[in-house]
Amino acid sequence: MREPLRHQADRRPSLCLRFVKAREGATAVEFGLIATPFFLLIMGVIEIALFFFATTMIETATAEAARDIRTGEVLAAGDGAAEFRNRICARAGAILDCARIQVDVRRVNNFSAAQLGALVGEEGVDSSGFGFDPGGPGEIVVVRAVYEWPLIAPGQLNGLANLPGNKRLIVASAAFRNEQFGA
Repeated sequence: MREPLRHQADRRPSLCLRFVKAREGATAVEFGLIATPFFLLIMGVIEIALFFFATTMIETATAEAARDIRTGEVLAAGDGAAEFRNRICARAGAILDCARIQVDVRRVNNFSAAQLGALVGEEGVDSSGFGFDPGGPGEIVVVRAVYEWPLIAPGQLNGLANLPGNKRLIVASAAFRNEQFGA
């Protein structure tokens, strides 16, 4: 037989007890609490990986293009600063914006003079002293390629930016003595 309705209502758990025992939405709530920090962490890892990848690409491209100066190929071709920058861009890959690469090539008297001045001013990269002098046979040359890497995840990796506008400076350099080409 059926019990009266009054007794069935007494057997129902209270609203608070049902809320404590309910597990249907627990996964959604836990995901909501964890998702934001998790995705920020993933974005940070991707940002740092892209930055190191770009740094490696610029360093490799600069070293290979510097070899063209060291062997006299740049002088033989009559290349200027723009053509030399294009040599670096051609080797750097598609991840970089070639318009942002700045190049400084200069002769120095000795290797201890190869440490050149600061690159960063108050408003970012100070390229006012940049030039293009690949030197001649047997001369010491310093090549610097400078790139302002825009950070993708602004605000999350504040310690990574070292330029205004949430950018990071990438510098690749090579110091060498030219070979005795053309002699």
